[in-house]
Amino acid sequence: MAKSKKSIALVLRTCKSDLTSRNGFQWADVGGTTTAPDWVNNKDCGNGLHGWLFGAGDHSCSNYLDAESKWMVLEVELKTIVMLGEKCKFPSAKTVFVGDKKSATDYLIANEPRAKNVAVIGASLEVGDNGAVLVGNLGTATAGNWGTATAGESGTATAGESGTATAGYKGTATAGNWGTATAGYKGTATAGYKGTATAGNWGTATAGNWGTATAGESGTATAGNWGTATAGYKGTATAGYKGTATAGYKGEIRIQYWDSKAERYRTEIGYIGEDGLKANTAYKLDDNHKFVEVEGE
Repeated sequence: MAKSKKSIALVLRTCKSDLTSRNGFQWADVGGTTTAPDWVNNKDCGNGLHGWLFGAGDHSCSNYLDAESKWMVLEVELKTIVMLGEKCKFPSAKTVFVGDKKSATDYLIANEPRAKNVAVIGASLEVGDNGAVLVGNLGTATAGNWGTATAGESGTATAGESGTATAGYKGTATAGNWGTATAGYKGTATAGYKGTATAGNWGTATAGNWGTATAGESGTATAGNWGTATAGYKGTATAGYKGTATAGYKGEIRIQYWDSKAERYRTEIGYIGEDGLKANTAYKLDDNHKFVEVEGE
């Protein structure tokens, strides 16, 4: 198709593998037109065809997000579209593309200029050094050194050295040395040497040597040698040699030390609430490999 005109909008949606949706409703394949038999021009959900205008919105509105689902790009008259918060509805649409998540979102972005300014659901985008890239839920954002990559829920964001990677709920954020990686609830954040990794509740945060790793409730925070690991309530904080560990109530702290006789690293484990270990208090190991509070913390 030609580049989208201002009067025509591209809308993204998903269906079952046979191009059906709720109640067995059949969508047209490429080149065909689908019309809603029950169209009502109002602000209520239902009574129309539904999708994500320019590819942006709330992915949880769809029940068809598994590997077998088809991703569709629809051509819709802009004046007929009714916005319903994070989705939209319309009376009819021409199907211009059907495929998998990546190919459909690639097509949408290539043919809908307005999609370049929004977080497209499921998109996979990459930029080089010093660049910035944003994708929506279920998407993959990759940036080079000193870059910024941002992805939404269940998304994947990756940035290089000194970069910033941010992913939402259940997302995965990875940044290189000196980088900053942040993931939301149940997310995974990983940063390299001297990096900062932060994950929400039930999340996993890992940072390299001299790094800082922070995880929320029931989370796991791991930092390398000389690093700082902090976990919340019932969380586990692990730090390498000469590291610092902090955990919340009923949490666990682990710090490595060097056993010169055995010529190997060992790990001292402490349980918050036992042996005098306090919640939300930073600890390190003394020369006898015993936990001591970090002064000034």
